[in-house]
Amino acid sequence: MALNDELVPVLKKLRLSGILATSDLRMKEAVDQDLSHGEFLWRLLGDEVARRDGKQVDARLRRAAFEGVKRLEDFEWNFNPGIPRARIIELATCAFVERHENALFVGPTGVGKSHLAQALGERACRAGYNVLYVPAHRMLASLRASRADQSYDRKLARLTSPELLIIDDVGLRPLTGDEPIDLYEVIRARYERGSMILTSNRAVEEWYPLFKDELMASAAMDRLLHRAHVVVMEGDSFRNPPKTRKAS
Repeated sequence: MALNDELVPVLKKLRLSGILATSDLRMKEAVDQDLSHGEFLWRLLGDEVARRDGKQVDARLRRAAFEGVKRLEDFEWNFNPGIPRARIIELATCAFVERHENALFVGPTGVGKSHLAQALGERACRAGYNVLYVPAHRMLASLRASRADQSYDRKLARLTSPELLIIDDVGLRPLTGDEPIDLYEVIRARYERGSMILTSNRAVEEWYPLFKDELMASAAMDRLLHRAHVVVMEGDSFRNPPKTRKAS
C-alpha cells in the first residue's frame, strides 16, 4: 500500500483531505530542496490554511450578495480625476470597519458610487469581515413586508449583524409610510456596533427631510454622521459620458 493510500482515511478523519491536492508537489520539493521535516510540514499545512481561508472568503462574498464582481483594481480612476482616490484607498484598509465608523458616498448618478461601495465591501470580505450589500428600496420593502408576517425583528437583526452593511441609493425616491422609521431603526440599531457604507445622489443636507420628522431626522443623522467619512464624488457618468469623451 502506498503511503498516500494509508494517509487518505487519516486525513479525511482529521478533515485535512485538502492537503492531498498539493502533497505530491510538496514531497517533490522536500526531495529536490532537501527540506527539513519541519519545513516540509510547515509548507504542507500552509497549503491547507490557504485553502480554508479561500473557502471562507468565497463564503463571505456569497453572503454579501453583491451585484456582480466589483473591485478597486477594476475602477477607472482616470475617467473622473476629481474623485478622491487617496481617501478611498484609505477606506480600503478597512480600519473604519474595525472602528465601527460609517462612510457616505454622495454624488450624481453614474460616477461610480455603487462600484466603489461594493469594492470596499469586497476588500472587507477578504479582510475577514462579514458584509451585506442591499439596495435601499429592497431593504425598505423587505422590512415593510416583514410587518405583515411578524418577522420584523428577525429581518432587522439580519441587517444589524454584519460587521459592514452597504445600503445603496439612499433617498433615490421619497420615503413613504413606515419607511422613515425603518431607516431610522437600522441606523439606530447599528450605531457604534457596526459600520455602514451608504450611497446617495442627494447631498447630505438633503437627507434630513427624508425622515418626515425633524426630531427623528436629527437623531438619525446625528448617529449616522458621528465620526463618518463623507466622500463627495463629482464628475461625468460612466454610463452616459459626454459626446466629447465618447469620441476620444
